[in-house]
Amino acid sequence: MKIIRVFPRKTKATPSDELVRFTTPSFFDEADEIHISVTFSYDLKNAEQLYKDWQHVAPTKIGGVALGDKGAEFIPGKYLKKGYTITSRGCPNKCWFCDVWKREGNIRELEIKDGYNVLDSNLLACSDQHIKKVFEMLKQQKEKSLFTGGLEAARLKDWHIEELLKIKPKRMFFAYDTKDDYEPLQIAGKNLINAGFTIASHTLMCYVLIGYPKDSLKEAESRLKATMQAGFTPMAMLYRNKTGETKKTWRKFQRLWARTGLIYARKQKFL
Repeated sequence: MKIIRVFPRKTKATPSDELVRFTTPSFFDEADEIHISVTFSYDLKNAEQLYKDWQHVAPTKIGGVALGDKGAEFIPGKYLKKGYTITSRGCPNKCWFCDVWKREGNIRELEIKDGYNVLDSNLLACSDQHIKKVFEMLKQQKEKSLFTGGLEAARLKDWHIEELLKIKPKRMFFAYDTKDDYEPLQIAGKNLINAGFTIASHTLMCYVLIGYPKDSLKEAESRLKATMQAGFTPMAMLYRNKTGETKKTWRKFQRLWARTGLIYARKQKFL
């Protein structure tokens, strides 16, 4: 079956094969089905227009994270670029700012498919057996591993670190979203560095949530600097409401803390 997949916007994770589209159909577009995939809620209006445009080509479906899809088994290359993989869905945590647990429920382990960039929302919440199988899969990949979905510092165990040392990932992302995250982040940073990971390698990364209600630029900068003190390179993640609205001052601030070169320069200053 020939399926054209349509996306409201292009990201680093979007597939790039010949059946991917981002705009209205051309005269030559033919398919058995059209799938419109929406990740961000603020793209829904654009997606609705794309649905109207494409429904004349073939039977059209619209779905994705933004529409509350719980998610089924992961199919490599279909809605994410080849090399990206998801081995579990859901999360046992119930963070106020996150929709994963509301949409996907508690952790669900999936069949493990090949890939080097793991996008699981909370891989370390999976069973030991599943995590070990994921690590074994990553050892077989030609590309260096990336954990861009995020690893929860509070769940990091010594044997995880031992396995990560064998894999030698290019990047591991942790998260500093609330005050309660910082102490586990400090402990994780200390244990990872003591085990052999280095600050200079920039392998240890950390998403830092900023710009949420009642946050301030001063407090956000303090958290970003504290993240560096814990041994991680911070990446500021700007909070967005369901309409995607953000303030100009926060966007400007976030850009300063999301560009690798600028962050590394700060790292030398504050460490």
